[in-house]
Amino acid sequence: MLRLPRFSQVVAIAALSVSSAAISQATAPGNGSGSAPAATSPYGYADTADLVLAAPLVVDAAIRSATRIKGPEAANVAAGSARFYVEADVTALIRGASAIPPRIGYLVDLPLDPRGRAPKLKKLRVLLFARTVDGRPDQVQLVKPDAQRDWTPAAEAQVRGIVQATLASDAPPVVTGIGNAFHVAGSLPGEGETQIFLTTADNRPVSLSILRRPGEQPRWAVALSEIVDDAAAPPARDTLLWYRLACTLPPALPDRSTASLAPGDASAAQDDYRFVLDRLGPCGRTTGAPAVSPAR
Repeated sequence: MLRLPRFSQVVAIAALSVSSAAISQATAPGNGSGSAPAATSPYGYADTADLVLAAPLVVDAAIRSATRIKGPEAANVAAGSARFYVEADVTALIRGASAIPPRIGYLVDLPLDPRGRAPKLKKLRVLLFARTVDGRPDQVQLVKPDAQRDWTPAAEAQVRGIVQATLASDAPPVVTGIGNAFHVAGSLPGEGETQIFLTTADNRPVSLSILRRPGEQPRWAVALSEIVDDAAAPPARDTLLWYRLACTLPPALPDRSTASLAPGDASAAQDDYRFVLDRLGPCGRTTGAPAVSPAR
């Protein structure tokens, strides 16, 4: 018979806020652009990046047992869902500061089917986005309600790519807002260049440059240094740099960013900024912004 931990303690653990402490990672660092895997993951890049950045612990595991929790310990479960205490065997530690036990336990709330039946969880291979629990090395806490995901090769590849990009030495910084914007009109009608400086969590430089020439499509690039050179280019979609921009930038330049510009130059800078947003495309987040400060 499965011996369960004291559920009142486990439920209390599940209510804790998620830590934002930075951790190291066993996966080897890679290109900071966070290249998307060749296969298509069933999960959107932004939703996965939200989970990876919130989770100090990312685990590939196989569920050994799942016990439904009822009564007071499940009083706050959403209608149409049920709470389970799960024990899982660790297949691989994708991200983590140190080793974890080969078997871990955690709570998860999952939807029931239309007939009210629980999902079949035993032997299911999953990806877990979690944090460790102080004093309970064999227990983890999922960082969000959707932080247990079904495993697929493409889903694992996507997760590993984001983890690798996040921990790389050239990882793009967290964008926190927009600084000043500048526009210089060219000598010909329709010619001009705009530069927009972004603010970042660690004060590293990030800037957007947009170049317009008559008879040509506008060109834009993002630079991660003080100097914008010919190597600067737009970020590929579904990369960490793209995510930092597409999921953070506001829908318009703040008035303060163009306060020092002449009205015509300010209008041109706004147009160029909208051009960048259009090229980036929508963030694609479906689960809401992270409720916790990201772990980096």
